[in-house]
Amino acid sequence: MKRSTDRILTTHVGSLARTPELSTMIRAREGGQAVDESELSLSIEDAVRDVVKRQVNAGIDIIDDGEQGKLSFNGYVNSRLEGFELRPSPLAGRGPWAGTREAAAFPEFYTRNVPAGAPAGGGTTGGGFGGSVTCVGPVSYKGHVAVSEDIQRLKTAVANLSYEELFMPSLGAAYIAATRPNEYYQSDEEYHQALADAMREEYQAIIDAGLTLQVDEPRMIMYWTMHPDKSIEDARIWAQRSAEITNYSLRDIPPERVRFHTCYGIDIGPRVYDIELKHVIDILLKVNAGAYSFEASNPRHEHEYHLWKDVKLRDGQVLIPGVISHTTNLVEHPELIAERIGRYARIVGRENVIAGADCGFSAGGGGQPDIHPTVVWAKFAALAEGARLASRQLW
Repeated sequence: MKRSTDRILTTHVGSLARTPELSTMIRAREGGQAVDESELSLSIEDAVRDVVKRQVNAGIDIIDDGEQGKLSFNGYVNSRLEGFELRPSPLAGRGPWAGTREAAAFPEFYTRNVPAGAPAGGGTTGGGFGGSVTCVGPVSYKGHVAVSEDIQRLKTAVANLSYEELFMPSLGAAYIAATRPNEYYQSDEEYHQALADAMREEYQAIIDAGLTLQVDEPRMIMYWTMHPDKSIEDARIWAQRSAEITNYSLRDIPPERVRFHTCYGIDIGPRVYDIELKHVIDILLKVNAGAYSFEASNPRHEHEYHLWKDVKLRDGQVLIPGVISHTTNLVEHPELIAERIGRYARIVGRENVIAGADCGFSAGGGGQPDIHPTVVWAKFAALAEGARLASRQLW
């Protein structure tokens, strides 16, 4: 994994907007409808080529495929795992934030702004709100061809382009366990292990291809928000379990090849009931990763940079704080971005900071993204300029 040895490097979280046409084709395929596979493949190739060029042109150093071949950061695994089927759900039609602390505190806002049928994103189920994707048999991985195609498309797209490193996101096993009910395994432990074993095959494919693996695990710190009946201590217990599942799935994979992303979801809402980082920062650092990506420009969390004064990174570990937000169409000023970068660099060392984003800009997939793609590219350009300003100040 690259580090900021000579200047502050830039990256993002992964998901970038797909065209409406591409989203429609992928959604049809995921829904079991017949599609022209050749046409779909060419459309994904074109989309990957486009977002790769745009990342490079904006000045992003560590890039990915924008998850163009996936319907969402979460739902894509439904077609890559055996042992699941769509079942009726009591949550059907209620929206992704129904039953959360946020929805209870701001019911008018969530009724108006997050209608029923919205994509799950960081929400409660793994299959949309017409039902819940449920484990009904032995879990195994069947996505070998799909992940190979993802990798090959990305490598083809970056030919003759200048960049520092390639990464590829992959869903965390603990997130799958938290969002897809189990009706087959006798215990949570068996279910978690089966999911970790299955997803490890995708992780290993990404590593073997020479890419940096990003494990996406928002539920590690969203648990308290999603479960109003649970305490902070309950949330810490789940976060610890999430770290253990993740570490089991990453066994024998060198930590320096892994970056771990957690966040508070894709909700553009009040966010009053995000858990504070101070309650889980120690558990976050138990994940065997070389880098940690987290929300740091979210106004509910920007002040938390000072917490890193009291924790110690292991040698070689890197922080990827979000210095641009996925929840506002405002384009951050490069000088503000440079200030945000500098706060972390002065605490943990400039070489241990990569400038990132709070979350993906199209993680939920489908429909019109909340942040318009043209605004995202402007944010990326501001991110790169802010990193250049910070580099001049720090070197």
